Amino acid sequence: MTYNIRNGAKGRLDAVVRVIAEQAPDVVAVQELRGGPDLGAATGMRWHVARPTGGQPVGLLVARHLRVLAAGSVPRPFFHAAAWARLATPSGPLTVVGAHLFPLWGRVRLREARWLAGFVRGRPEAVIMGDLNSLDPWTDHGVQLATLAPQYRSRHLRRIGRGVDTRAMAFLARRGFVDVYRRCGTGQPWTVPTTRGGGAEFTELRLDYIMATPAAAARFTECRVVTGGEAESASDHYPLVARAAW
Repeated sequence: MTYNIRNGAKGRLDAVVRVIAEQAPDVVAVQELRGGPDLGAATGMRWHVARPTGGQPVGLLVARHLRVLAAGSVPRPFFHAAAWARLATPSGPLTVVGAHLFPLWGRVRLREARWLAGFVRGRPEAVIMGDLNSLDPWTDHGVQLATLAPQYRSRHLRRIGRGVDTRAMAFLARRGFVDVYRRCGTGQPWTVPTTRGGGAEFTELRLDYIMATPAAAARFTECRVVTGGEAESASDHYPLVARAAW
């Protein structure tokens, strides 16, 4: 599961915890941990936090029945940081990375995507998930971008005449990462905005992803955006969940 909880979920933390608990996930990547909410204590899961250079912390929640071999922060100056954990499975180690890519400029997102891919290089079973703040290269985004205010549209455009900025996601695809939603997703694809959680700067965009190496992607059988109930107001992002078996 990946979930951007919006500015530390101030005043909404109980709702966020209930949204997570309803899905009963084994691993959750969480973004926008402003103020340091202790989601580990609130959920009963192990809690690993990565500190940013200028933005907000990110974290990984791991269910206690899983064995964590190692965990830490990806050692690069991400604006919002990236957390990782290596989990024991019957098929060997699984590396999970939770990230929140730079929101404003595509060239910075591309650089951060390169850092993520470099970190998991040589690890055949790996999953990168989070608010990657990037449009995908497989969709026609013309109608979506036309409805955005100019100051927000510019975040997703390259320089004049060069079109939509999908470089971060295109790079990960070239490196072999599989978009799990494209592989086995059902239901609505967009993850922002929710109906009652704010996010006035958004139109219906898919900004949250679960990307997996080919070996890991083959294990996924389900992927969907969690909508309805408290997911409509707990944040401006919907959670994205996927099911796999090792």
